[in-house]
Amino acid sequence: MRFVALLAVVPTLANVIPTRIGTVIPLTKRVNLLVDVEGVVKASALQGQLKKVTRQVPATRKISRGFTAYEKNTGQRHPAQSQAVQRRAGTGSDALTDDQEALWHGTISVGTPPKDFTAADINNAVDFDTGSSDLFLPGTDCGSTCQGHAKYDTSASSTAQDQGRTFSLAFGDGSTVQGDVFTDTVTIAGLTATDQAVGSARQYSTGFEADQFPPDGLMGMGFPEISEFQANPFFQTLVAQQKTTSSQFSFKLAESGSELFLGGANSDLFTGEFTNIEVTQQVCLTNIVIACNRVGLAHNESQGFWQVALDSVDVGGTAAVSGVDAIIDTGTTLIVAPQADVARFYKAIPGSQDASQTIGDGFFTFPCDSNPQVSLTFGGKAFAISADTFNLGQVSQGSSDCVGGIAGTTNIDFWVVGDVFLRNFYTRFDVGNRQVGFADLA
Repeated sequence: MRFVALLAVVPTLANVIPTRIGTVIPLTKRVNLLVDVEGVVKASALQGQLKKVTRQVPATRKISRGFTAYEKNTGQRHPAQSQAVQRRAGTGSDALTDDQEALWHGTISVGTPPKDFTAADINNAVDFDTGSSDLFLPGTDCGSTCQGHAKYDTSASSTAQDQGRTFSLAFGDGSTVQGDVFTDTVTIAGLTATDQAVGSARQYSTGFEADQFPPDGLMGMGFPEISEFQANPFFQTLVAQQKTTSSQFSFKLAESGSELFLGGANSDLFTGEFTNIEVTQQVCLTNIVIACNRVGLAHNESQGFWQVALDSVDVGGTAAVSGVDAIIDTGTTLIVAPQADVARFYKAIPGSQDASQTIGDGFFTFPCDSNPQVSLTFGGKAFAISADTFNLGQVSQGSSDCVGGIAGTTNIDFWVVGDVFLRNFYTRFDVGNRQVGFADLA
């Protein structure tokens, strides 16, 4: 099928749109399930965070689901997908006991009359995830794992249209999110998209039970090439239907005052200028129309993930790793990277140690009383990660060792930059110009 094209009314230059034009969606932080009340890390929760990105079976991790959808939608293998990942297709998988897809959720409404999924109730709302592209919610026939979640009742919506297709998203515990694809009216903070693809789930993974995943569902904000539904994500639908004057959306992720801003950036929340980095790995095929000509791209170019060049990962101002690719993902808590890169990074931190025997494979510790000066360099500018976000917590009560927020795996050839980094900066995602921009928080 053909994806809806973004219309030419959207300006192509980021600075054409005033920064305050747009719509604010307040975001609520989930309860921190990674540490206990004493500030000691929960090893099983950290392992779950790593596994959800790096499952060995491609169908059971989010990034690889995106790879699979990209190949199905475009007819080509995603350029960032390594041969090593493909060779692991026949291996087994471990149980995923804590599927924390994202830390931040907000309010949406779906259907006619509108059904609210609201952040006012911690067990409602949806997570906003730039690492995927589909919106799904628990349907009325979803079983026990959906208890405590607000349900999406397609029969109660006059605008819900069954598309006659099913979807299935696999998770590491062996269960799945399965259901039916509908189109319906979806509204966020007064901005309404019609005929938006929505998944009505008949089965939720145990990782999506309310005690582990308080929001009701998930809204993907990546590109349509990685859509399991073969449809435009919500924001691209808004732009295509001329419901927003700018093709940008922005995030502030913090302990308080967090928000998703649709239609630009909130100038009250950042200072200085944005450092913009072009989205890479562009392959926009003729059967996927995303206004390539309008934004000056060749007709055979487009994107799947918000993937950019990461110049270097620095310790004390010196590059420990350089020249790698990074996927910017609000739906990942940690920073996850190839094991060899992560080992080189921690080697540059005095006193760091492999924590595979205490926390789990891929994790490292560093002395709690140290203050590693860690930064990521994008577009030639170093962005420092605060000690509070890099330090996940003590290994055990009274321990002098703390767990670092960068973890490794042998299953990927790129970096997944999640909330450990994003909590430090204001982040703008520019669909029209295919850029990610970072600015200092106000």
